[in-house]
Amino acid sequence: MGMLVLQLATAFLLDLVVGDPRFFPHPVRLIGALAAKTEHVLCGFSFLPLRVAGVFAVLVVAGCTLTSGMLILYLCGLVHPLLEWSAGTLILYFCIAAGDLAVHAKAVAVPLERGDLVEARRMVGRIVGRDTGAMTSGDVSQAAVESVAENTVDGVTAPLFYALLFGPLGALLYKAVNTLDSTFGYRNERYAEFGWASARIDDLFNVLPSRLTVPFVALASAILRLRTGEVFRSVRLTAHLHASPNAGYPEAAFAGALGVRFGGPRTYGGVEHNLPYLGTGSSACSAGTIGTAVRLMVSVSALFLLCGLGVRLFFQFLLSSPLI
Repeated sequence: MGMLVLQLATAFLLDLVVGDPRFFPHPVRLIGALAAKTEHVLCGFSFLPLRVAGVFAVLVVAGCTLTSGMLILYLCGLVHPLLEWSAGTLILYFCIAAGDLAVHAKAVAVPLERGDLVEARRMVGRIVGRDTGAMTSGDVSQAAVESVAENTVDGVTAPLFYALLFGPLGALLYKAVNTLDSTFGYRNERYAEFGWASARIDDLFNVLPSRLTVPFVALASAILRLRTGEVFRSVRLTAHLHASPNAGYPEAAFAGALGVRFGGPRTYGGVEHNLPYLGTGSSACSAGTIGTAVRLMVSVSALFLLCGLGVRLFFQFLLSSPLI
C-alpha cells in the first residue's frame, strides 16, 4: 500500500509538470489503434451480429491492455523491484491527464484573450466534437469549459479512483474502457450496435467516480472562493438532464461553481442540436472562465488524490494494527 501511495503522488506531480509529450508513444493512442484494428477484424466476420462483435471488441481490447500491463510489471519485477515501481508509476502517469487538460484549455484561452477568434476556434476544435466554424467567443469559451468539466472525471478522478483501489493496472483498465467508449460509443448508424457494449461498460465504470467528484468540486470551490452553495443545487436540479447518466454530474457541479450555464444549441456535422441546459447560473463563459475552470479542475484533482491517499493510509494502519 505504501508503495502505491508514493507511486500515485509521483505520477500526479509528474503529470502536472511534464504533461503529455507528443513525441512519446502514449498508451492511450496505442489502445485506440488496437481498438480500430479489432473493429476492422471483427466486422469482417459478417455472421457475427454487430452487438456481439462489439462485446468481443471490449473483451479483446481490455484483455490485451490488462495483460500487457501485467506482463510489463512482471518482467520489470524480475529485473529489479525499483524498475517495477518505476514502470507502475509511469503507467499511472500516462493514465492521469490533468496537466494535458490544462494545456489544451489554456491553448484556447490565450488566443481569445488577444482577440484571435479564428485561432481560438481552431484550438477548441481539438478538444470538442462540435462544429466550430460559426462559434462566437462565448461559444468557444463555453465549449472549452464544458470539456474541462467533463474530462475532470474521465481524465483524472476516475483513473485515480481505480488506481487507489487496484493500483496501476486498475487505472490502465479504466483507460482501456474509456478509450473504447471514445472510439465506439456513438449513437450513429455505424456504432449504434457495435459500440453498445463499449458505451455501457464505460457508463458502469463511471457511476461512482462521477458522483464522488461532486463533493470535491464543492470543497475546491470553497477554497477558490467560487459559488460553493450552488454546486449541489445545480447537480440536484440539472445533472439528470444530460444525455449521459454520468457526465451531467461533473458538468452541473462545475456550472454551479462557476455561475454559468452549459448546454444549449450547437451543431455536429452541420446538424443543429438543442441540448438541455445544465447549471443554475446565467453568466456567459469567457476566456477568464476557462482559466478559473482549469484552477478548479486542478484543485479538485489534488483534493481527490489527497483524500484517496488518506483513506488508503487509514486502512493500511487498521490492517497493520495488532487488534485486527
